[in-house]
Amino acid sequence: MVLIDTHTHLYLSQFDEDRAEMLERASQAGINKMILPNIDKESIPQIQKMRKEFPEYCVASMGLHPTSVKEDFEEELKACYEELKAGKYIAVGEMGIDLYWDKTFYEQQKQAFKEQVNWALEFDLPLIIHSRDSFDEIFELMDEVWNPKLKGVFHCFSGNKAHAEKIINDYQFKLGIGGVLTFKNSTLREEIKDINLSNMILETDAPFLAPVPYRGKRNESAYVALVAQKLAEVKGITVEEVAEITTKNAKDLFNFENN
Repeated sequence: MVLIDTHTHLYLSQFDEDRAEMLERASQAGINKMILPNIDKESIPQIQKMRKEFPEYCVASMGLHPTSVKEDFEEELKACYEELKAGKYIAVGEMGIDLYWDKTFYEQQKQAFKEQVNWALEFDLPLIIHSRDSFDEIFELMDEVWNPKLKGVFHCFSGNKAHAEKIINDYQFKLGIGGVLTFKNSTLREEIKDINLSNMILETDAPFLAPVPYRGKRNESAYVALVAQKLAEVKGITVEEVAEITTKNAKDLFNFENN
């Protein structure tokens, strides 16, 4: 059984004590590729280091996270763009709109969103979109900048069925399914039950959003297997089928050979 963790921040300090062991656990769980999405210019050296140390496992995406969009966002964007041009990256992101933590820089977030869409078109790369408390705002932006060449994923999808259908039908984007699917109080299981598995890829968002039974603890890439297991239950199929289809979806979306 082969799985891909399409969104994991393994370069963060939470893994400094046991990074190699954590990657070995992921490998033992069947996860053979992990996509490291960038946050801002501070995280670029950390991502470079991880790719160099663990090239068999780690590939990366370059972009500016919406919560890092502040007064100096243009400088941050420039650093990310220069790195995107210079390095080998398989996606643009993590980018998007976040209205959960702070709405102060919403206008700047919109500008950063549009600029990174242009990068995706320039380099023919998929987008990894962060959409916390912001589906309607992102849909408005997507409609404004829409180009049929765009492709990508709404990472850590936690919307409703109508959101999912719009993402799939209007934009042909994938849904990134993570640990939220396992949460007892989550409605996500019901919302995606009738969505075709061909529209989903798996992720952890480690070290955040650990699935049950590790909820509230540090997440890690090995736990994507728990997400796959829960998705198999929701869909009424085997975990092997979930692995086969979601891995194919990830390989179709992200050109791992380019890394």
